[in-house]
Amino acid sequence: MKALILAGGKGKRLGSDITHIPKVMRKANGKPLIQYVLDYTDHIKVSDKVILVGYEKQVVMDAFPQYPFAVQAEQKGTGHAVMCAADHFKGYEGNILVINGDMPLLRKESVLALEKAHAESGNACTILSFVIKGDIPPFGHITRDEKGNVTGIVEHKDATDEQKQIRELNGGIYMFDSVSLFDTLSRITPSPVTGEYYLTDVPKLMIKSGLKVDAFILEDEKELAGVNTEEDLEEVERILKTRNE
Repeated sequence: MKALILAGGKGKRLGSDITHIPKVMRKANGKPLIQYVLDYTDHIKVSDKVILVGYEKQVVMDAFPQYPFAVQAEQKGTGHAVMCAADHFKGYEGNILVINGDMPLLRKESVLALEKAHAESGNACTILSFVIKGDIPPFGHITRDEKGNVTGIVEHKDATDEQKQIRELNGGIYMFDSVSLFDTLSRITPSPVTGEYYLTDVPKLMIKSGLKVDAFILEDEKELAGVNTEEDLEEVERILKTRNE
């Protein structure tokens, strides 16, 4: 098992233009956000966890010098970010956990459950999803056929009115078969609107190629909270404090 931690984001809504602190290095309850991710993936060897950096990369690299790093020099989307780390996984034929570095609330047992589901099903990709109970945020929607099989991920902005009512959403965490991942990444095309390469295009292409893709539904949606604003950071810190009480 190996992991790729996406930590190249700027965090503009967190004031990074002023602080020059990358999003994953903002602190919650006394620790950088990425430290929580490194902690709950501690069953994966340090040498097998690649951190993908971009904005103010040296800040992250100086804080965690024991880890291998890949660099995304230009922000061209999540698919491009994974492409930038490809050299670290050459010749590797096992599974890769791809996860964002700003998700401090995920629990280790949830990561292990995702890994177990992926291994037992023989999937090329297993998406960690959740079912939203309240208002539906603008996340990617998990689409399924009449038999319940996953058919892809539709970004909220691209979804039809009907698809926008789908309550099973993409949590932004994936388990991939390494060979299938990088083979499929080589075939994705940039968005005609943004020019970015989206990792969410990979599951649909895998399905078209006859590979098996599924979603593992996480019961506690709060575990998948990311940090994009100061309000998000405050809420995450509040939850972390209650866990420690």
